[in-house]
Amino acid sequence: MTPGARLSAAIEVLADIEDRRRPAADALKDWGLAHRFAGSGDRAAIGGLVFDALRRRSSAAHLMGASTPRAILFGALRLERGLSLDAIARLADGVRHAPAPPNDAEARALAAPREGGPAHVRGDYPEWLDPHFAAVFGDDRAEEGAALSCRAPVDMRVNTLKTDRAAVAASLAHLHAAPTPWSPVGLRIALSAEAKSPPLHAEPAFIDGLIEIQDEGSQLAAQLSGAQPGETVVDLCAGGGGKTLAFAALMKNSGHICATDMDIRRLAPIHARIERAGARNVEVRTPRGDAELLDDLAGAADLVLIDAPCTGVGAWRRNPDAKWRVRPGALEQRVRAQDTVLNRAAGLVKPGGRIAYITCSLLDKENGARVRVFTDRHRDFAVMPASEVIGALGDAKVLFGAAVKFSAEGLLMTPRRTGTDGFFVSVLRRE
Repeated sequence: MTPGARLSAAIEVLADIEDRRRPAADALKDWGLAHRFAGSGDRAAIGGLVFDALRRRSSAAHLMGASTPRAILFGALRLERGLSLDAIARLADGVRHAPAPPNDAEARALAAPREGGPAHVRGDYPEWLDPHFAAVFGDDRAEEGAALSCRAPVDMRVNTLKTDRAAVAASLAHLHAAPTPWSPVGLRIALSAEAKSPPLHAEPAFIDGLIEIQDEGSQLAAQLSGAQPGETVVDLCAGGGGKTLAFAALMKNSGHICATDMDIRRLAPIHARIERAGARNVEVRTPRGDAELLDDLAGAADLVLIDAPCTGVGAWRRNPDAKWRVRPGALEQRVRAQDTVLNRAAGLVKPGGRIAYITCSLLDKENGARVRVFTDRHRDFAVMPASEVIGALGDAKVLFGAAVKFSAEGLLMTPRRTGTDGFFVSVLRRE
């Protein structure tokens, strides 16, 4: 396919997403099935254009003065990829399935400097979330939102049960994998706007369990939880097992990790991942109806990890379509689930033990507010000072401490501040 034809396809896919309010991945898959002549490079390029448009949907529409899929794609080419009017006109020349050339109004918009606009436009997030962003970031909210709209790198956690970072970095030198800034076991592959994601699942390092694909922020959240060798740890929202496996490595395969999740479907990948990683201290407990699986661990856990169900605001770099689908009702639903799982965790912690409450959200309603509600209900728990929590990072704690946003309830990582996905971490100790 020509570059212009790819642009036309991206406009078609974006229209499908908007009209049917469906996930971008589903729309792209359906388009590929209906256009089997398109090769893998074509599909990847089209997907890149679509995700760029979703990242910059609000600011692109503001620039163009229109919110049609065509206008948003044109605006995203200008804002996200930095293309000039002439470059966009060469792509959209109306030849060989390319879009029609920019009309006079589009040309004027593409040639004009980017205007400011309201914070939610500059930050490319839904307008209804602006009060929530303002409550956390104040006048910096547009910049924080804009950082959430950039393309994320590919981060990996090196599995220290089997290898070390230097060895894996050498084996992935052809992908230009470099150490992450904060995590001592992280590697990162930077990606340009048009680059294809590397097929890491086909790399021997992945097949042999030497790496797991995991954002650096998620790696840090696991480290900040402070799991120690020999402890009893319960991962209440284990899902696919990313942090469970990070704990297994931190604990050097000693102690006991009980991984469970209320949603049996989310647990499905964990079994193969445990085997591939060589984790021997993990027990998976699969829910069985209304039966309580953790009665034997009541008051016995040194650490309970809550990787809480949340709106996923902090992961918008990786799921740019999700930010336009989130609704106030979904936020309220998540808040109820967060309170429920926190209350469940309280009964599992032994005196002196901890709860690590983690979300990939930036919203106080899901983060600090939930901790405040919990500690009001459970007076035997107190928030550990974030300055103490970051001690788990060793030599990196000073620079990391200067980058993160602290609050009375915990700490917050953001793409703008730490170059990671957005993560909130709060550690609560039972007196």
